[in-house]
Amino acid sequence: MSVKPGFGELLARVDVSEVSELRSARLGFMAYHGGQLEKVTDVIASSAAKASDCSYYGVLQSDEDSVVHLPSNIVAPTESLKLAEFLSHVDVVVTIHGYGRKRLWHALLLGGRNRELAEHVGRHLRRRLPDYHIIDNLVELPRELAGMHPSNPVNLPRSQGVQIELPATVRWNRKGRHWSDLGSHGRAPQVQALIDGLAEAAIAWVDNEPASGTDSL
Repeated sequence: MSVKPGFGELLARVDVSEVSELRSARLGFMAYHGGQLEKVTDVIASSAAKASDCSYYGVLQSDEDSVVHLPSNIVAPTESLKLAEFLSHVDVVVTIHGYGRKRLWHALLLGGRNRELAEHVGRHLRRRLPDYHIIDNLVELPRELAGMHPSNPVNLPRSQGVQIELPATVRWNRKGRHWSDLGSHGRAPQVQALIDGLAEAAIAWVDNEPASGTDSL
């Protein structure tokens, strides 16, 4: 059985790139399982961040044959200056992941410890993605996808954040089931709707500057 590398070792690989874009808004988007691992997650996170003038952090693995999935609780800021800088810059974060589960092919799961932000994002996504089931009730989330571990990067900023798990059905082009934004296939309509919903939610959150983001831990 092969031993998985640590986060720092993964970042040192030539097929892995680390991206950090710090902007004025104190909300950030993350996608550290991006590139060929959880496809399109980095596209969604970076696009939503740019559209809302929010910060972005991503890790992209470019070699599909050698992708490594590291558990979120070992994606540590102690092993990355860029991640540490990002997490200290933002007050709250939205992390984008991909997943696959039977009977949940059209469900977006909103975990993480900032439950007020989860409900806020959920309201915006329901308006933009009426064909999908947006689950922001912790009781309904599979425990291993709920993003509640204290070492998970989504919970490290001052006001913690929301972990969004996306099924493949929201990340691919339905005609031929090609991944969205891949080569000449273009962007799938639901991916653009998702990006728009995330950006709207981020702008509204930053504009309102709620002070109770950690009240429901």
